[in-house]
Amino acid sequence: MSEHYDAIIIGGGHNGLTCAAYLAKAGRSVLVLEAAAQLGGLGATREFAPGYRASVAHTLPQLGRQLVADLDLEGHGFRLANASLPTIALGQDGRHISIGDDSLLGVSAQDEAAYGNYRALLQRFAAALNPFWHKCPPMVGSRGVKDMATLGQFGWKLRTLGRRDMREIMRMMFLPAQDLMDEYFENPLLKAALSWDANVGSKLAPRSPNNAVLALLYRMSGDIGGDLPLPAGGVGGLIEALAASAGKHGAELRIDSAVSRVLLEDRRACGVELANGDLVSASTVVSNADPKTSFFKLLGARHLDVQFTHRINRLRTDGLVAKLHLALDGLPTITGLERPDGRMILAESMQAIENAFDRAKYGDFATQLPMEVVIPTLHDPALAPEGKHVLSALVQYAPCRVSGGWAGRREAFLEAVLNSLVRYAPAIREQVVAIELLTPEDLEAQFRVTGGHWHHAEFAIDTWWMNRPTYGASQYRTPVEGFYLCGAGAHPGGGIMGAAGANAARAILKET
Repeated sequence: MSEHYDAIIIGGGHNGLTCAAYLAKAGRSVLVLEAAAQLGGLGATREFAPGYRASVAHTLPQLGRQLVADLDLEGHGFRLANASLPTIALGQDGRHISIGDDSLLGVSAQDEAAYGNYRALLQRFAAALNPFWHKCPPMVGSRGVKDMATLGQFGWKLRTLGRRDMREIMRMMFLPAQDLMDEYFENPLLKAALSWDANVGSKLAPRSPNNAVLALLYRMSGDIGGDLPLPAGGVGGLIEALAASAGKHGAELRIDSAVSRVLLEDRRACGVELANGDLVSASTVVSNADPKTSFFKLLGARHLDVQFTHRINRLRTDGLVAKLHLALDGLPTITGLERPDGRMILAESMQAIENAFDRAKYGDFATQLPMEVVIPTLHDPALAPEGKHVLSALVQYAPCRVSGGWAGRREAFLEAVLNSLVRYAPAIREQVVAIELLTPEDLEAQFRVTGGHWHHAEFAIDTWWMNRPTYGASQYRTPVEGFYLCGAGAHPGGGIMGAAGANAARAILKET
């Protein structure tokens, strides 16, 4: 092995690039190895039809100013196409509800007043939790000074909420979205739209117990704009800025460089073997892959304790979200909506969401599918040819392993998706130039994410904070010395945030 680096990072997704940039900025020699022909993973902006571009992830609700400033991402070209998209709950009768950062239109005075109280309470809770998304979590049972200090800070933040709100956050943390929405609101359309962010991306529906509020607070952790920033150039614009920042500080970035295994010497990670047989040595190896890939495919279960491998094997990694991209020859007309320039939620009630979830639980899919739709070209015309548009949609629920297999049921699912869109945009079929549908199975195959799950493992109370992905690997280090995690399977989780990569870099710099 003639090549040697202080750190090798496996995977050039946004967390891997973030980790690389922080390590390189601190003076470490860093090599990023990306298996695909393009950096970015689920955040890469790709041409899915001639002249039409989109990224699987399409907004940045969790991205923070600190990371943008630390890595000078704006100096490397990062910018927003829109600082805060409104959320529009589409009604089939053309009567829609518009939900802004601090405004609500199209509901009763009672729901409007309730929204102000609901929003203020969640903002107080989010402010209390926000610092801890960006810290290394404490270790279960540890009496170390740093771990005790973090626990103390967490307790103090909750205590400063006051007795009433502290009790309330503990109560609400375990509520299903259905109960939370029913406590505050009357309008079924509003409740469905507000429950969306509590469940999207996870194996959850409005009546599922636990962690609805936790997911909402996690989605409220960003501060680069309003609730829903839209990046210029798709999320790939952020990826390009991260890559440029890492490169400026000396990190080497290689594409088409799949890693076949992590090398060990005296039970310590010492480098990697590439798929082409090349060997590269390093003092530290960091995986941006999901935990199952990291421990079973790259490292090998034989190097790990059997109880640890059982816990990793039990992680819930089956995705339930499909991604749809439509190339359109013009701007679609949404019934009753003057201009479709927000994030549109297509779910008439929480029961409709629940019905779709029930079908997916048993390996099937609904004929009417809830979804989140954005037309990014209204804010960023460069993503399509002049006068044309891209529709980007997250579709729930699409089982990772559908009964009968996706090869035989793909067209039926696509037909259900298009029929669901036609209910709100009657002429949209005639505007479609090209279609890209990515089921969880496709996301798994194309982006090397087990189960196609964008959190790499379910985001839930039992796999949160000091137990993410599990104890024994919750502080970015793993049971194998010199081998670390920096991906969405580590704290704090998925979403385009970069916190897992930044936290992992800080942990590595303290320990090596």
